[in-house]
Amino acid sequence: MDDQNAILITLLPAVMFALVALAEIARPRRTLRFGRVARWRSALLLLATSRAAIWVLAWVVAVPTVAIWANGDGIGLFNVFALPLWTEVIASFILLDFAMWLQHLLTHKVPFLWRLHKVHHADPDLDASTAIRFHPGEIVFSVFWKIGWVIALGVTAPVIIAFEIWLAANAIFNHGNVELPKGLDRLLRRVLVTPDMHLVHHSVILKEQQRNYGFALTLWDRLFGTYAAESSVGRAQQVIGLTEHQDQRPTGIRFSLRLPLT
Repeated sequence: MDDQNAILITLLPAVMFALVALAEIARPRRTLRFGRVARWRSALLLLATSRAAIWVLAWVVAVPTVAIWANGDGIGLFNVFALPLWTEVIASFILLDFAMWLQHLLTHKVPFLWRLHKVHHADPDLDASTAIRFHPGEIVFSVFWKIGWVIALGVTAPVIIAFEIWLAANAIFNHGNVELPKGLDRLLRRVLVTPDMHLVHHSVILKEQQRNYGFALTLWDRLFGTYAAESSVGRAQQVIGLTEHQDQRPTGIRFSLRLPLT
């Protein structure tokens, strides 16, 4: 991958993060219980420990390199069927989005993966910083998961780069503590996961944590019956995080890194 693509894959999500953060200040949906300072510091340190060493290596080197190799050797679904470019791009985005939905579901169903993923759910508040709050171990799993799908589908390097940028932008948006007009929310969630929709997934109620797995498209949750419009207790009364960690401990980086071992 050239330097320009490397910049795009990091800069565009960063711009989206800044825009959502500003929207949270201008139009917040909920009052944060523990504020931003400690939570954002922890999230940024998790980003540094996982993405700087693993995410950049994976997306700037490993995944695109695998995509180039697979296409060069004619490996993967899209190398078997001669599809128009626009069809291949749309199909790639839809199938890769399903791959991320399935990965997310597995992190809730497989005990070992849940131990890693619960670092994300332990955040006692929900805002743009939650979108970058992932344990390094989960990022490693995600890298190998995505590489497998890239090989199976035969996705080209430019498409996988564009998809990752699109996915990151959507994740930042739907984790945002932003109050959308109700009409706009209803319109967007016909296709895309909105902040109110993803809020349900971060409930302390276990049944609701197993709803709304989508990071971008709402299609899969609707198709597989895991869609929920709102928390059973209502948005205003919904408690965020994990029942056993309703204090300030999850805002710390040491606690977050050790959490899978407890």
